[in-house]
Amino acid sequence: MTYQSVNPYDGKTLKIFEQLTDEQLETALKTAATCFETWRRTTFAKRAAVVAKAAALLRARVDEFARLVTFEMGKRIDEARGEVALSAEILDYYAKNAKRFLAPQHLKPSSGEAEVVSTPLGVLFGVQPWNFPYYQLARFAAPNLMAGNVVMVKHAGCVPQCAIAFEKLWLEAGAPAGAYTNLLISHDQVNQVIDDPRIKGIALTGGVDAARSVAARAGQNVKKTTMELGGNDAFIVLADADLDETVKWGVWAKMNNTGQCCVAAKRFIVAEEIADSFLASFKPRSRRSNRVTRWTKRPRSPRCPPKRPWLICWIRSSAPSPKARRCCWAGIGLIAPAPSCSRRS
Repeated sequence: MTYQSVNPYDGKTLKIFEQLTDEQLETALKTAATCFETWRRTTFAKRAAVVAKAAALLRARVDEFARLVTFEMGKRIDEARGEVALSAEILDYYAKNAKRFLAPQHLKPSSGEAEVVSTPLGVLFGVQPWNFPYYQLARFAAPNLMAGNVVMVKHAGCVPQCAIAFEKLWLEAGAPAGAYTNLLISHDQVNQVIDDPRIKGIALTGGVDAARSVAARAGQNVKKTTMELGGNDAFIVLADADLDETVKWGVWAKMNNTGQCCVAAKRFIVAEEIADSFLASFKPRSRRSNRVTRWTKRPRSPRCPPKRPWLICWIRSSAPSPKARRCCWAGIGLIAPAPSCSRRS
């Protein structure tokens, strides 16, 4: 597969990266497995020092990391800075709390003695999406590194610079080579990694098709997996809603993170009696939100072309009324009375 940075603002290709050869992949796997044997024996204090240093570096260089997000996936620069800050908070959270979370738990059985003990699993493999280039990596890496595991990550093909920057972050923070490894690999090589006996678990965040493929391969190898897939959330507006407040949050729910969020409002279902008023306020606010200014507003993303409808129409009525048809273009569904039905004996 191709790993390349394409600026969503102007469509220009910034950089193209070569994927790893099979020999380079084997070297990376060997390095990670070797690192695990040492990392698993480090103290929580030493792990926490590395993870906390990574958080401090993110905060110190927030604009440097944020600009890569904006250049590669089109996130507004203020939202990109917010993601960097959130990622730093995640790292700090686990640096401060992992020891307590993983402390042995003494049980009190009716007979004998029992204790729950947490131990590292080994080398873990993550497949991560492009919509949150750092946040997704932080929430996968931080708890696992603090638990004594090491991680290898295949990031999305359109955010390679973010992926490389996050790997360098860990090395600069003092993590040993192999503790965090970025893999620029093909889909076939993903299967090789999952099949490799040195990989003890797989985590995926992404779409259903990718999940089917990864979960099936992991199942063939009887390996632990976690799958986080997208949603299809509805934003429901009832007749007694405060429209000013509702429209404000409705636009945010759709447009936050350029609309690329698994919990974004993907369907709007509006009570029919307030549909006209809702649309009258919603349309101009959504248009204002979509204006483009290079570093302060929302860059246009080729993954969401501006002429493509960005809301899904969901109409609950027995037959589309003229009002329903007017709403459909904007993706607004109507809550209409259910069609009458006669009772049969």
